[in-house]
Amino acid sequence: MTRQPSFFIPHGGGPCFFMPDPQGNWTSMAEFLRGLPERLPEPPKAILVVSGHWETEGFAFTGADRPDLLFDYYGFPQHTYELRFDAPGSPALAARASQLLREAGFAAAPDPQRGYDHGVFIPLKVAWPDADVPVVEMSLDRSLDPNLHRAAGQALAPLRDEGVLILGSGMSFHNMRGYGNPASTELSLAFDVWLTEAAQADAETRAEALAHWAEAPGGRFSHPREEHLLPLMVVAGTAQGAGEKVYSDLVLKTAISAFRFD
Repeated sequence: MTRQPSFFIPHGGGPCFFMPDPQGNWTSMAEFLRGLPERLPEPPKAILVVSGHWETEGFAFTGADRPDLLFDYYGFPQHTYELRFDAPGSPALAARASQLLREAGFAAAPDPQRGYDHGVFIPLKVAWPDADVPVVEMSLDRSLDPNLHRAAGQALAPLRDEGVLILGSGMSFHNMRGYGNPASTELSLAFDVWLTEAAQADAETRAEALAHWAEAPGGRFSHPREEHLLPLMVVAGTAQGAGEKVYSDLVLKTAISAFRFD
């Protein structure tokens, strides 16, 4: 079976891709997400998504055969709470991923009650609208420790050779007060330059840089709280080679990027 790459992808703002967008704020991001399947060496056997919207003690994985949807966004039009993404779950993948993490010394277990949050079903509904690939969501550890999440990615790396596509779903800039503010552009670009250099470095250099992301130019401004950046740590940990920037744009006056790791 061909090894799958791993990606850190932006999931947008709430259900943004399924609402009118007269300014075209989300057009390029939607095009990037729609093109994800074409970037893969073959269709994935399953997709493991690390979401910035789920935090637990230790790590958890959606373990149901058919996870429900969690509409964990607020104040949007009614039709966005009627969206469907009926991708099957994969209890077997949830169990396998939990086992890999436990063998590496982490607390991890499937959660048969948890549904897909919008960090999962919104971008995947764009990329895989037929919802025909099994999906498992993975939580973040509440410690928000970048090294811990990178090490978790290392433990999960064998899944790539088992046909599993690993996605980190977050945003490379996530300061809610900063979106749409021209004063954010310079700081977000500074952090984006730094983050790109870190992602494109060799694994050892990348690990050291990402461990100290908050000290980067514009780092803490770009992420007042780091939950939307930590999925990057996990997917970066799954690879030994340099990463590659595969998407970048100014969205709501802030720099947003995506990265691939082979």
